[in-house]
Amino acid sequence: MSQVAERETPVSAQLARYIAEYHATKSAAQPQWLAKTRDSALATFERLGFPTTKLEEWRFTPIGPITEKHFTLAVDGIEAAKGLTTPLATDAAFAVCVNGRFVPALSSLAALPKGVQVQSLEAVLASNPALVEPYLTKVAKTDQQTFTALNTAFLRDGVVISLAPHVVVEHPIEVIFAAVADGKPTVCHPRFLIVAGEGSQARIVERYVGSGQTFTNAITEVVLGASAVIDHYKVQEESSDAYHLAGMYLHGARNGNFSSHSLTFGGAIVRNDVIAVLDGEGIDCTLNGLYLGGGKQLIDNHTTIDHAQPHCGSHEVYKGILADQSRAVFNGKIVVRIDAQKTDAKQTNKALLLSDDATINTKPQLEIFANDVKCTHGAAIGQLDEDAIFYLRSRGLRYNEARAMLIHAFANDILSRVKIASVREHLEATLSARLPQVS
Repeated sequence: MSQVAERETPVSAQLARYIAEYHATKSAAQPQWLAKTRDSALATFERLGFPTTKLEEWRFTPIGPITEKHFTLAVDGIEAAKGLTTPLATDAAFAVCVNGRFVPALSSLAALPKGVQVQSLEAVLASNPALVEPYLTKVAKTDQQTFTALNTAFLRDGVVISLAPHVVVEHPIEVIFAAVADGKPTVCHPRFLIVAGEGSQARIVERYVGSGQTFTNAITEVVLGASAVIDHYKVQEESSDAYHLAGMYLHGARNGNFSSHSLTFGGAIVRNDVIAVLDGEGIDCTLNGLYLGGGKQLIDNHTTIDHAQPHCGSHEVYKGILADQSRAVFNGKIVVRIDAQKTDAKQTNKALLLSDDATINTKPQLEIFANDVKCTHGAAIGQLDEDAIFYLRSRGLRYNEARAMLIHAFANDILSRVKIASVREHLEATLSARLPQVS
């Protein structure tokens, strides 16, 4: 989401709509520090404007279909969302947000163990703002990032997960964000804050579903305490005419362990930005991703892992399966600061093109300022191996069966890393259901 150029033209009609809606819907009930932050974020949004393909970070991701469409701020939608909010994780406590608003009636949080809080962000801001003030908007920087600034300006509700020190959560926690259009294009700005206390452990599923023509502009902030362990899964399966722009920001402390698996299946235009700052010795960070594109989908994954302290490791594998006229972008950056000696960083990006019209633009980046490090990166783009298909057909498989088997094998490198069995089974079924459309 990073931008380096500011808008030099007068406020456009597209920007003016969001600015006017901000002033029309601004809540006076929030703490003063947040009100100031929101005002500042709006000013940043107005200053930067929407990114264009003239910016390097957005060169292959034109977002005209988003910026030129008149989205109105989503309201309600609870009844329409009821059929979308069944959790994937078996035995999980789960929270539901519809159009960015927490819905207690659709959530099930009674089984949470002591020391774990899953709450409405709006409720926390009203009753106990000190719980989130040290973290909320502090991890996700808005100074050069238009859509982060836009989300922060409209920050009202969402979900907060707070783990007390040394709490180990046995069952997964799932948070479902549903976006529902009410007969016209709508936008929502959900916010998700995860604060993991020292030595705590949890598995968290962050899932996006929806119906109709919606624009989800989502921000997730993760504060990883010392020696905390978070296993995170983001599952994006919104409707085919939805737009999804999201940023996840991680700040890690010493000896923390964070793994995140991004699974993207839906949306017309999807952009996932992940920015992880490893700000303590001994942190281990894993970022994995699998995306499946068909039709004219555009899926963009931008990741940055910032090694700010020594003795940290990062491991990153992103894989894409693209069919029809779908397009993808992968930009993976590893930064190793001057004091981050003994860094061990590995990055791999692979894409499987199932048609001659599918394309991907990939750009691995290393910025290394330390001298005692091990850093590698690699990218590979190709089509299915015809020799392998021939071999499988010689063993009695039909052509489509052989193709499907090879595609599953390609995707399984990521799916096999999903540790929640019911989530993994759902993802495998989704992949299988989509294969006839991309074969």
